[in-house]
Amino acid sequence: MVNVNAIEATGNVSLIWLAVAIPLVSAGVLLVLGRRARPWGHWLGVAASAGALLVGIMAALELFGRGASERVQNVTLYQWIPGTDLDVELGMRVDPLSITFVLLVTFVGTLIHIYSVAYMSHDRDRTRFFAYLNLFVAAMLLLVLGNSYLVLFVGWEGVGLASYLLIGFWNHVPEYATAGKKAFIMNRVGDMGMLLAMMTMFASFGTVSFDGVAGEAGSASEATLTAIGIFLLIGAAGKSAQFPLQAWLGDAMAGPTPVSALIHAATMVTAGVYLMVRSNFIYAGAEMAQLLVAIVGVITLIFGAIVGSAKDDMKKVLAASTMSQIGYMMLAAGLGPVGAAFAIFHLVTHGFFKAGLFLGAGSVMHAMNDDVDMRRFGGLWKHMKITWATFGLGYLAIIGFPFLSGFYSKDYIIEAAFVGEGWRPWVFGTATLLVAGLTAFYMSRLFFMVFHGTPRWSTEGPDARHPHESSALMTIPMIILAVGSVGLGWFLNAGDRFVTFLEPVTGAVEHHDPVIPIPVIIALTLTLVAIGVAVAYVMFVRRDVPATAPAANAVVVAARNDLYQDTVNESLFMRPGQWLTRGTGAADRGVIDGIVMAAARSFGSVGRSVGKIQNGYARSYAGLMALGVVIVIALALLARI
Repeated sequence: MVNVNAIEATGNVSLIWLAVAIPLVSAGVLLVLGRRARPWGHWLGVAASAGALLVGIMAALELFGRGASERVQNVTLYQWIPGTDLDVELGMRVDPLSITFVLLVTFVGTLIHIYSVAYMSHDRDRTRFFAYLNLFVAAMLLLVLGNSYLVLFVGWEGVGLASYLLIGFWNHVPEYATAGKKAFIMNRVGDMGMLLAMMTMFASFGTVSFDGVAGEAGSASEATLTAIGIFLLIGAAGKSAQFPLQAWLGDAMAGPTPVSALIHAATMVTAGVYLMVRSNFIYAGAEMAQLLVAIVGVITLIFGAIVGSAKDDMKKVLAASTMSQIGYMMLAAGLGPVGAAFAIFHLVTHGFFKAGLFLGAGSVMHAMNDDVDMRRFGGLWKHMKITWATFGLGYLAIIGFPFLSGFYSKDYIIEAAFVGEGWRPWVFGTATLLVAGLTAFYMSRLFFMVFHGTPRWSTEGPDARHPHESSALMTIPMIILAVGSVGLGWFLNAGDRFVTFLEPVTGAVEHHDPVIPIPVIIALTLTLVAIGVAVAYVMFVRRDVPATAPAANAVVVAARNDLYQDTVNESLFMRPGQWLTRGTGAADRGVIDGIVMAAARSFGSVGRSVGKIQNGYARSYAGLMALGVVIVIALALLARI
């Protein structure tokens, strides 16, 4: 772990706030103008994202030219909460970790914006869509650039809002509106972890700034750091769809496909990994919390791979793949300095090939009447050669084909998982190897079912398909992402340049020997990958693919139903919550309302009794007066006795 205090920024770095401001202002303009901006609003959205990219490039170039000790800089905008025990400035931290995310978010985000111009061309609410995309980019940039956990949390909530708006963009469809609410609510559960973490930081250290917490963490008790680490992990699990808060991710496919690319490749689901690596000074003193991060990662990478192997919806296969790949990153982050840099390395390469895969899926949908059922495809490579080639390169990258981007980044995590003592390297390492084989299987299944084998669609009748290649606005971003899928891993890995660049944040990578020699690990990985591809080829190319899913055993049925994650959540949380609220409502009606109504009835009875005296008859009043006189005389006589 390394703790480098930030210096005040100068030059282009001091203008980094513009990267957040430009897309944020653009989102505001597009939302205010609405459909009046339809003829040109989408290009404003593209320009805003590209402008943020330009600001990020200028800041990055200046940062690259500085020494390691000067690569952590602070940009103070103003005092946000002054004059209190909690003194918070609205500031931004520009360092190798944050600038990496800035470049990834804005570059991939801009390509997705360009793709969306064509993809959403016929949608009457296209302007609103681009406003939400800009809001998403601005919120994610604020999240990764904030110089304190509180500023980070503002961006954290911003991406939660933007994801809700985009997942439920077509909210006239009830299922899509429900999917948006599901993502929003499950993320609020994770956000409670973030709030509790910040409360514990302030109670223990009196600050929530990164420099302040890092400075105090070295002298804090392990119990305090463990509590903070667990709370942060809960937040990360919600945002990055990690066990046990992963159930929303598959439903998030309800949004337009460019949204899926943005959420899965460059923004929301990567935020949890960022939080874990950014908080390395917490986990350095909290071994139990760090172990929990690794365990959550292992469970999730296995969970996602099993689910992805059984789905027929190609977007949900990719969603499960994201869950699994983020699990690799979380595992690496939980391995400490030996894995933190590799987690970010894989996050960057994954951003390229996963964005390309989702955009390729959107291209297929565009050609196949928005269908997502892989059993209704087959043989599309002849009709969509660019989509086939770009999707194929992304597929080869994610399975770890030699010398493509995923080969470098994922293999580093697998090797790091085999480092350590006791049971950990054997459990973690074996899990990463097996999932590498499963990844090769389910991604090969997806690729073969969509593009190869016998065509399973008709050119005639009411469900006729006429597959064709997408327009240049869609294929050019896919080509650029495919180039990154091929060469980015080699470029970043050459001379360990990327890992070395991250050292001011992650610390120097500790080179330990795995419990199995590295050449053996590589050979085992490639062997399992080859087996996964071969099994998928035999099952989905050499054999006919049935148009409907065949009957399956209990394991496959469970995988098709997301391993019953929704059933578990409903049984453990939703239904007990409903029973509690119904019981509370019954108690409110029977006890609280009963007491109030009984008191009201008592006062009503007294009032009615007293009201009978006030009858308007003079003789009644005279009688009451006489009675009163008699009572007074009697009391006076009793007093004299």
